[in-house]
Amino acid sequence: MNELIRLFLKLGFIGFGGPAAVIAMMDDEVVTRRRWLTREHFLDLVGATNLIPGPNSTEMAMHVGYEQRGFGGMVVAGLCFILPAALMTGVLGWLYAEYGAVPEVEPFLRGIKPAVLAIILGALWRLGKSAVKAWSLVPIGAAVAIGLLLGVNEVLAMLAGGLLGLGGLYFWRRRLTAISAVLPFLPGLLQTPKVEYSIWTLGWFFLKVGSVLYGSGYVLIAFLEGGLVQTYGWLTEQQLLDAIAIGQFTPGPVLTTATFIGVFLDGWQGGLIATAAIFLPSFVFVSILNPLIPRLRKSKLMGSFLDAVNVSAVALMLVVTIRLGISVLTGWASVAIFLLAAVASLRFKVNAVWLVGGGALLGVLLI
Repeated sequence: MNELIRLFLKLGFIGFGGPAAVIAMMDDEVVTRRRWLTREHFLDLVGATNLIPGPNSTEMAMHVGYEQRGFGGMVVAGLCFILPAALMTGVLGWLYAEYGAVPEVEPFLRGIKPAVLAIILGALWRLGKSAVKAWSLVPIGAAVAIGLLLGVNEVLAMLAGGLLGLGGLYFWRRRLTAISAVLPFLPGLLQTPKVEYSIWTLGWFFLKVGSVLYGSGYVLIAFLEGGLVQTYGWLTEQQLLDAIAIGQFTPGPVLTTATFIGVFLDGWQGGLIATAAIFLPSFVFVSILNPLIPRLRKSKLMGSFLDAVNVSAVALMLVVTIRLGISVLTGWASVAIFLLAAVASLRFKVNAVWLVGGGALLGVLLI
């Protein structure tokens, strides 16, 4: 157990570069160096994390902990991996609440926003290429995008996309038509009513998001923009972008952006509630899934659901990228920073930390 603590605290502090980079670090540590798992079983665990909602790298930490020390090991490994990023983003959230509106800080944040938009675009491109495995998935993605533009709740839109995948890809042998995909998204259906802020409402929101967050940590941005900005009005577009940007400076799971938002909205109590709520479903899912991995991995039904959910996640990201782009790209300097960051991300695979830092510097120089 002590070795689990040391390993995942270390990975929590150095885990920059997104889930793929962190999972590669875990492979080196637990397969090559420590030989806790065979590479074949490690790959089984990687595949299994794609069958459940939640952040893949965090759930891989939980799986490794479960394999080594059962349920207690899962809890310890997950908490140690989450804790460094949660503490860092929480401190940054407090500093932002105190000093974010100070004029000296604004140039940095104005330059970071276009860089963050480019990071999202890069993630959207990479996810889109892997998500669209067949042309029969395109109508599902289009239907989800249309539904979101018509006001359908993000969580329900993504679940509906997954259900369409079950029906269309599995039972109908991939002969899904655009009409059958669009029908569940009639205008106004399943819209979320306005809700007054409370700390428990905040916790309930992040609990729901953590329970259905497929695809990538970046899909979290779509849920935050649709829920906290568009529906509830608890954050502005600028505050959301600032939260995402500051989250890029920290290692570990992107979902600790919830910590930043919780601290910003309601102090450390809000940060604790938001963090616990968004990560709790992952602990539950991993504890249930780990013993069932051999059978679930071979399930055609789950594969069809996952294919459709991944396409729906890409549609979510596309819609939110368009919305954020309209609010961010308002002058030549912001467009220039965005284009430079996009080229660096898509062409040269530059780490997000450097993109955000470069955007901050250019914001001071150009804006």
